Amino acid sequence: MTEHTNDDGRLGLDADQVLTTTRSVRKRLDFEREVSRDTVMRALDIALQAPTGSNRQGWQWVFVDDEDKKAELTRIYADNFALYRSLPRPNYDAEDPRALAADRVVDSAQYLADNFARSPILMIPCIEGKPETSGSSAAFWGSLLPAVWSFMLALRERGLGSAWTTLHLINGGEEQAADLLGIPFDRYSQGGLFPIAHTIGTEFRPASRLPAHDLTHWNSWGTRPD
Repeated sequence: MTEHTNDDGRLGLDADQVLTTTRSVRKRLDFEREVSRDTVMRALDIALQAPTGSNRQGWQWVFVDDEDKKAELTRIYADNFALYRSLPRPNYDAEDPRALAADRVVDSAQYLADNFARSPILMIPCIEGKPETSGSSAAFWGSLLPAVWSFMLALRERGLGSAWTTLHLINGGEEQAADLLGIPFDRYSQGGLFPIAHTIGTEFRPASRLPAHDLTHWNSWGTRPD
């Protein structure tokens, strides 16, 4: 499939194409091309149509294009990424698609850690409250993460990409990022750190995934579909 850009900058993908070809983009982020704030804000307007618990809309969105602040966020992320890389990898069967992609995923993740600061824009989504004091963690994060994914889908339709990362949040990094950006740490939780850039090319394929049949249970655990 060859993708073309419409006059308004959209690719014109249908819903299934957007859903199956939106990737966590790392090595194909174009760090040299400027990203329009207007385009990002249009993607966010679309994302804010996502569901949120009790319609509270307790989210806030922090965008960073200041070079010094991007560099400091990159430092926080890179320090934690170095720790992550030192941990043992999960063990998968040789033919498991996760095993086949493991080296490639680690390599691209290292590339992103090394180049985070080159992203034209970084984004941190925030949600009011703290998960440990807000009752169900599913309800808490369920009031933010659907909108974050919708934002990534809206970026994809506009020829932009991102990657969902959370490593900056550990080892005190979340509080460091809050201090850097003025996020009220006692009142808001951060949902990740997202590079935003145009992609190098716009054609992406569906990823290799475990088959739905192997992940499905009907009426009781372990009862597979026919």
